[in-house]
Amino acid sequence: MDAVSKPALAFESAFTRRSIIASYFLVIFLALPLWWKTTSIERQALPVSRVYAATGRELAFPIHVALDTRNCEVGTDTIVQEVRHHVENNGEFKQNGLSVEVSSATATANDYQVVLRPGTRDPIVDGRKVTVEVAPEHAGVAALQLADTLATLLTPYTSLRSSQAERVVTYSPRYRLAFTLLNEDAAAGNAALSWDVQNALAGTYAAQLSPLLERLSVLHNFTIESQVQYHGPLAFEPRALQVGEQIEHGLTPGDLTVFVNSAEWTLSSSVSNDPVLHFVAFIPSSKHSPLRIVDSNGLPTSSNAFILPQWGGIIIHNPQSTGIVPTLAGRPLDTIFATFRQQLSALLGVPELPPHVHARTRGVAGVTDWQLDALVRRRAAENAASAQDTLQSIVRLVAQIEDMPVGEDVKGDVQDALAALDQAYSTAPSSSTEALTFASKAQSVASRAFFNPGMLALLYFPTEHKWAVYAPLFASVTAPLLASLIREVLAWKKERKAKARGPQPVDSQRPKAE
Repeated sequence: MDAVSKPALAFESAFTRRSIIASYFLVIFLALPLWWKTTSIERQALPVSRVYAATGRELAFPIHVALDTRNCEVGTDTIVQEVRHHVENNGEFKQNGLSVEVSSATATANDYQVVLRPGTRDPIVDGRKVTVEVAPEHAGVAALQLADTLATLLTPYTSLRSSQAERVVTYSPRYRLAFTLLNEDAAAGNAALSWDVQNALAGTYAAQLSPLLERLSVLHNFTIESQVQYHGPLAFEPRALQVGEQIEHGLTPGDLTVFVNSAEWTLSSSVSNDPVLHFVAFIPSSKHSPLRIVDSNGLPTSSNAFILPQWGGIIIHNPQSTGIVPTLAGRPLDTIFATFRQQLSALLGVPELPPHVHARTRGVAGVTDWQLDALVRRRAAENAASAQDTLQSIVRLVAQIEDMPVGEDVKGDVQDALAALDQAYSTAPSSSTEALTFASKAQSVASRAFFNPGMLALLYFPTEHKWAVYAPLFASVTAPLLASLIREVLAWKKERKAKARGPQPVDSQRPKAE
């Protein structure tokens, strides 16, 4: 007896199967816009032409020098022409963006004044005036002597050694100055429990820092903090030295590079994004006292302080008497902060006066108008050049990485940086201080655009990683769907061929086993 065919279930019909397969593709099709929207990358157009148009553009600082020869037995017109000739042939001025004009006109408040008079003493600086004495027998070379003096005063950085230039910190509008009295081992004696830091900064001592900080306020804002630590061991053992009948201990040049024991010294007591300059007064323990700095030959030097480039300064204080000092004050502290003042000036890039030029009145600040003006011009030029380089790096990076996102915030920062640069270029001829303000803003905004989190994210998740994430997911889903689609297409074609051969009963049900 023939087996009775069972009726096909609903999910086994061809229509149901094809509807299910079609629903999958319909969902995929409807989800494509959402997937495209959520995975698309915003790339705002950057002002590339403006960025490259600023390439090579430099700040220009016109400088007027008024020459006073009334007290000197030389012709005014002659000396002016000769000095002007030497200045024009001096490439240092052009390299620093200076356009120096020398004339015999009366000096204004913003002009530099040079007073020539007979004599043999070295040049003396007073404000923006420099007095140059010329011996009668050297009157013929007075113009050359004066031009050389102007070059050393107006462009002091061209003669800096590389070691001096490398120790200067990167410009920042804000700095945090951390002063630390560090005892190597207060429990072993030979220590100071506190120090009169307030008077050392702005009180009765001669080596005040406040006048210097106020003098440099046109460039930076300073935040000051101080602390006393009672245990700051060295990470190495100083070398023992035999000096006469006394045993001393020495720090070699190699020891100075690893003097800071970062693992056990806590020199910063607050949290801030501002760059920190450290100034440490180190008191060695009785075991290592006295502690000296030795040269490469192992001989003690006269210096007891050193600078760590772009980090800060350290002075080694060997007390005159052993034992515990309740408060470090008076002359010893005055000497320490006088050293700190010199180290701070060096770290911030304050140029030194030429050896043959002396200041009449520099006061406790120790910075003349010539030095301050040169520092402002240098920092303005550095910030402008750095902003240009950063903007060009952004443009090149976006061009190289096609999928790098560029949001409205990045585009706005780039435009703001370019606008600040334009303002720096336009204000430089009239005010180097304003040029520094705008150049610093341009550098800050350009750096913010370069380190934008939205741009940096792609550097850690490139396009190749996206394929690595999508491939396992889509492969497991796509393969069964495509196989089912191909099978149903073949079945549909088979049905059409069967209908074309004639009217025959078509069983839409799947064959059942008897």
